[in-house]
Amino acid sequence: MRVLILTSSTGGGHDMRAQALKAWMQSDEGKKYNFEVSVHSTLESTHPLYDFGVKLYNFIQKRSPRLHHLYFNYLELASMHRNKKRILGKNNFKTLIKAYQPQIILSTHAHLNHGFFALAREEIKSRLACVTYCGELSGGYGFSKHWVNPESDLFIGAVPETCEAAARHGLSESKIWCGGFLLKPDFYNSPLNDKEKEDFLRSHLGTDPQNFNLILSTGANSANNHMQFLNAYKNQSTRPDILALCGFNTSTYSEISSWEKRFANWQIIPMKYYDKMSTLLQCASAIVARPGTGTTSEAIISACPLIFNTLGGIMPQEHITLKYCRKHGFGKVINRTKQLPVISKDWINNPRAIEKEKEIMRALRPKQHPLDILKKLHSLVA
Repeated sequence: MRVLILTSSTGGGHDMRAQALKAWMQSDEGKKYNFEVSVHSTLESTHPLYDFGVKLYNFIQKRSPRLHHLYFNYLELASMHRNKKRILGKNNFKTLIKAYQPQIILSTHAHLNHGFFALAREEIKSRLACVTYCGELSGGYGFSKHWVNPESDLFIGAVPETCEAAARHGLSESKIWCGGFLLKPDFYNSPLNDKEKEDFLRSHLGTDPQNFNLILSTGANSANNHMQFLNAYKNQSTRPDILALCGFNTSTYSEISSWEKRFANWQIIPMKYYDKMSTLLQCASAIVARPGTGTTSEAIISACPLIFNTLGGIMPQEHITLKYCRKHGFGKVINRTKQLPVISKDWINNPRAIEKEKEIMRALRPKQHPLDILKKLHSLVA
């Protein structure tokens, strides 16, 4: 059964979910469904204008998130990919479809659910199931209308709030299914016990398991505010151990590596690209991250308390993540660097407060498993 996953590198979360789905289909548990799967970066490969738009999106996200309100609202009105006739470079996409002959097309991106579905159906004469997986966490401003296509076969929402948003946009309830988070397989391994966590912190990271340790996260494009946060702690008497994720940003890694040597009594660990986030999140006391759906979903599964970095403003898509967290009463939000030491000090001095955050997150873990998504997809064309 051939599955083509349509995605884009805008923001990072869409491609993260696409790669997670592919990993599950190729896992030992997923192989029983006999999926043949391919991931296609659709916007980037269809036309140079769309590739430019992806790069612009990521540039704005990295430099000035608040400007995304202009970008988001323009795309909502322009509806560039809603009609198959208006899609630029459509022959590139149709050639792909003709060659691959998928039986299922699944989109993980808001702008790939209308015109691209229609173009695929033009080329495939046999049964073709068109599916959307939406990882957003709530509706309202920031939830794109382009997520919802009444002519699709199935809309999979990450949480009930996502499904409610799809229904409000006019999608029949018979086509809506709540499928839970789409994360890499290691997030669904048996949780680490206390000894395993201590061994990881001591042996792999070289930190004291008794200390409060804080992850400074970086986005998919290696955007970060690490140095500003470290400077905010410089004159504080209470400081957590810092695990600074640098991704592929070599300049930030070098800067922190050099800077931390000036503070021998303060544990600061710069980390290059790290793909064992499940282990790291389970062992961390908390994480500082942009309010994206990807990291938020990973943190919920791992019960890792969140401090949302909103320096530079928030994007519309981040707005709905914060809306979800406020509704359920977890996560702290900071818009100034000096707020971070205050929150971490409070949690260090009040362990019960941080345990309450974890309890809320554990209760929010979806009952559905990614294997349930595979089963649902298989049922569409079986």
